[in-house]
Amino acid sequence: MADEGNIITDLGGNADANQPNGADNQPAIGLISQYIKDLSVENPNAPKSYQFPGQPNVDVQFNINSTPVEGEVHEVILKITVTAKAEQGTLYIVDLAYGGLIGMRNVPAEQGHMFLYAEAPRIIFPFARRIVADAVRDAGFPPMLLDPIDFQGIYFQQLQQRQAQGENPAAPMGEA
Repeated sequence: MADEGNIITDLGGNADANQPNGADNQPAIGLISQYIKDLSVENPNAPKSYQFPGQPNVDVQFNINSTPVEGEVHEVILKITVTAKAEQGTLYIVDLAYGGLIGMRNVPAEQGHMFLYAEAPRIIFPFARRIVADAVRDAGFPPMLLDPIDFQGIYFQQLQQRQAQGENPAAPMGEA
């Protein structure tokens, strides 16, 4: 039985339970925390905007960014901007930067890059989606339910485009 202060996480099934914490050389990735980094909700034409007829034109943009924080920890930011406009003007703008802290140990660089730009956004997206829906509802409009996003498919598509253009595929991806 391991000491209480010595927690061993064995993701590969081969770790020796007698190794001290940190001596494990198996690959490990985990979500440490997630949070709202920035949230802006604008309703610039209220109360007139509640009278605008017809369906608004809704534009959704998202961007993924990752930066090293300290040691084996990276911050992944999923930025989502939703803008709804009618002929008479803007109904609302929701701008969310939703973050996740990702811990990675003993992970090859290319797999780590893929996790940070494809898998981590997939993990935190449902939480960011709920925040956007609630923000739009709290602005006085029906909740905006964002469609699921294939982050892995977008990652591979952008990777292929970068390789075809002779760019460094490991550089930050930018807007997806």
